[in-house]
Amino acid sequence: MEHRRLILCGFVGILTFLSFVPLAWPGLIVEEVHRDREGRMVRIVRSYSGHQFRTDHPEGGVSTIIDFEGDRLVLIDHASRSYVEIRYSLWEKEVAERLKRSAPRVKSRERRITVIRTGEKALINGFPTEKIEVRADGELIEENWMTREVDLGGMEGVMERVARSFAKEFKTEMKEGREIYEKLKPFGIPILTKDYTLTYGLGPIPVMEIKKIERRALGSDLFLPPADYQRILPEPSKR
Repeated sequence: MEHRRLILCGFVGILTFLSFVPLAWPGLIVEEVHRDREGRMVRIVRSYSGHQFRTDHPEGGVSTIIDFEGDRLVLIDHASRSYVEIRYSLWEKEVAERLKRSAPRVKSRERRITVIRTGEKALINGFPTEKIEVRADGELIEENWMTREVDLGGMEGVMERVARSFAKEFKTEMKEGREIYEKLKPFGIPILTKDYTLTYGLGPIPVMEIKKIERRALGSDLFLPPADYQRILPEPSKR
């Protein structure tokens, strides 16, 4: 059953065991906390370097590696010391098909999205930020504390590639989220995001916060499964 857990890990986002000295190149590490389905704030570490992207969930004991150039997706389960490696393009296609089958037939109506500068400013985790409100048809749905004081380098390109993964299949469903992203982009990146829709008018709750951003050389082994972990072959998908 371990391989099933590994496949599931890939949906939930999404080392140094090699004997040789790893190659290194400039990279970016972002430490965040996100609110999970149970309402807990959990830590996530994202690593970016060139065409490669890694997400670690320390509390869950799982890691996901995506290599766009190599068309590779690695799902690592540290508890069982095992991993699954598959072609990213095939996984992407399969997930899109599953989402299409499970998506509701009744489409939600499109809403008019506006972003408003409030003039409020704050220093959050060492980042100077400005509060930007997001409204849908005039209703306040979230607030983002944005900063322009961060050089993300190639991170934005990688995230753009991830965002495009299912755009062709889910243009309508992704339109609102994409519109919010584009309208917030001129203000930088969000250091803290609060959601107003989860409490039904009882006030905002934090759903994402960036704790630390660090630029440093990353070893090539960071984007490979540990050498002493067991590789597990995934089960054929059931249509």
